[in-house]
Amino acid sequence: MIGISTMNSQLSHWLKLAGVCSLSIAALATVTTVSAEQASPQTSEWITLFDGESLDAWREYGHESVTTGWKVEDGALTCISTADQGEKARSENLITKEKFAAFELELEFKVTPAANSGIMFHVLETDKQPYFTGPEIQIQDHKGGHDPQKCGWLYQLYPAEVDATKPVGQWNKLRVLITPEKCQITMNGVLYSEFVKGSDDWNERVAKSKFGKWEGFGEATSGHICLQDHSDEVSYRNIRIREL
Repeated sequence: MIGISTMNSQLSHWLKLAGVCSLSIAALATVTTVSAEQASPQTSEWITLFDGESLDAWREYGHESVTTGWKVEDGALTCISTADQGEKARSENLITKEKFAAFELELEFKVTPAANSGIMFHVLETDKQPYFTGPEIQIQDHKGGHDPQKCGWLYQLYPAEVDATKPVGQWNKLRVLITPEKCQITMNGVLYSEFVKGSDDWNERVAKSKFGKWEGFGEATSGHICLQDHSDEVSYRNIRIREL
């Protein structure tokens, strides 16, 4: 039989050992946390492009301000349809005042029945429409839209095998990552496409598309973000961007 003094001695030993182990684990956890923070990519702060009220970050393509084709209402930026504008209607694409190279863009959008529009990046301001230089992410009613290029696809270049788009009238969240090493389009948390601008795959797809005959298409490495006016009502909100 083990004596009480012996048992107390062993118990004291194990308690000390447990304390050492606890301290070691805590120290290891601290080191891991610090290492993870140090390994995080250094990115800039988020820039609000639309906060539900101000259009200070935007202007019309080819003009110095925003004209009558868009309205701010209920915290959303809405393209007014041609039918609602009447005789004064014309194509009024919006672009950011600033240009962006590598970036992460987040926004929400919703469409009306059969609506068609688009979001472009690396747009250069020329005497032609913005889609002659900037690749376009298709925005449309994914069920009732008439364009075979579905919502969230990179127009004529990178389609998606999935459909995570919400029905007409509901808000969708779009995330766009553009860097020289990797680009991604994500719809409502679902990855739609991943590609590299200027890669062999990219160049082959461009050559096979209608853009293959357009000089300078998709070649810019910096440019404006563009919200297309395609004559239909489409709304946007919570638009923000950060440079990478």
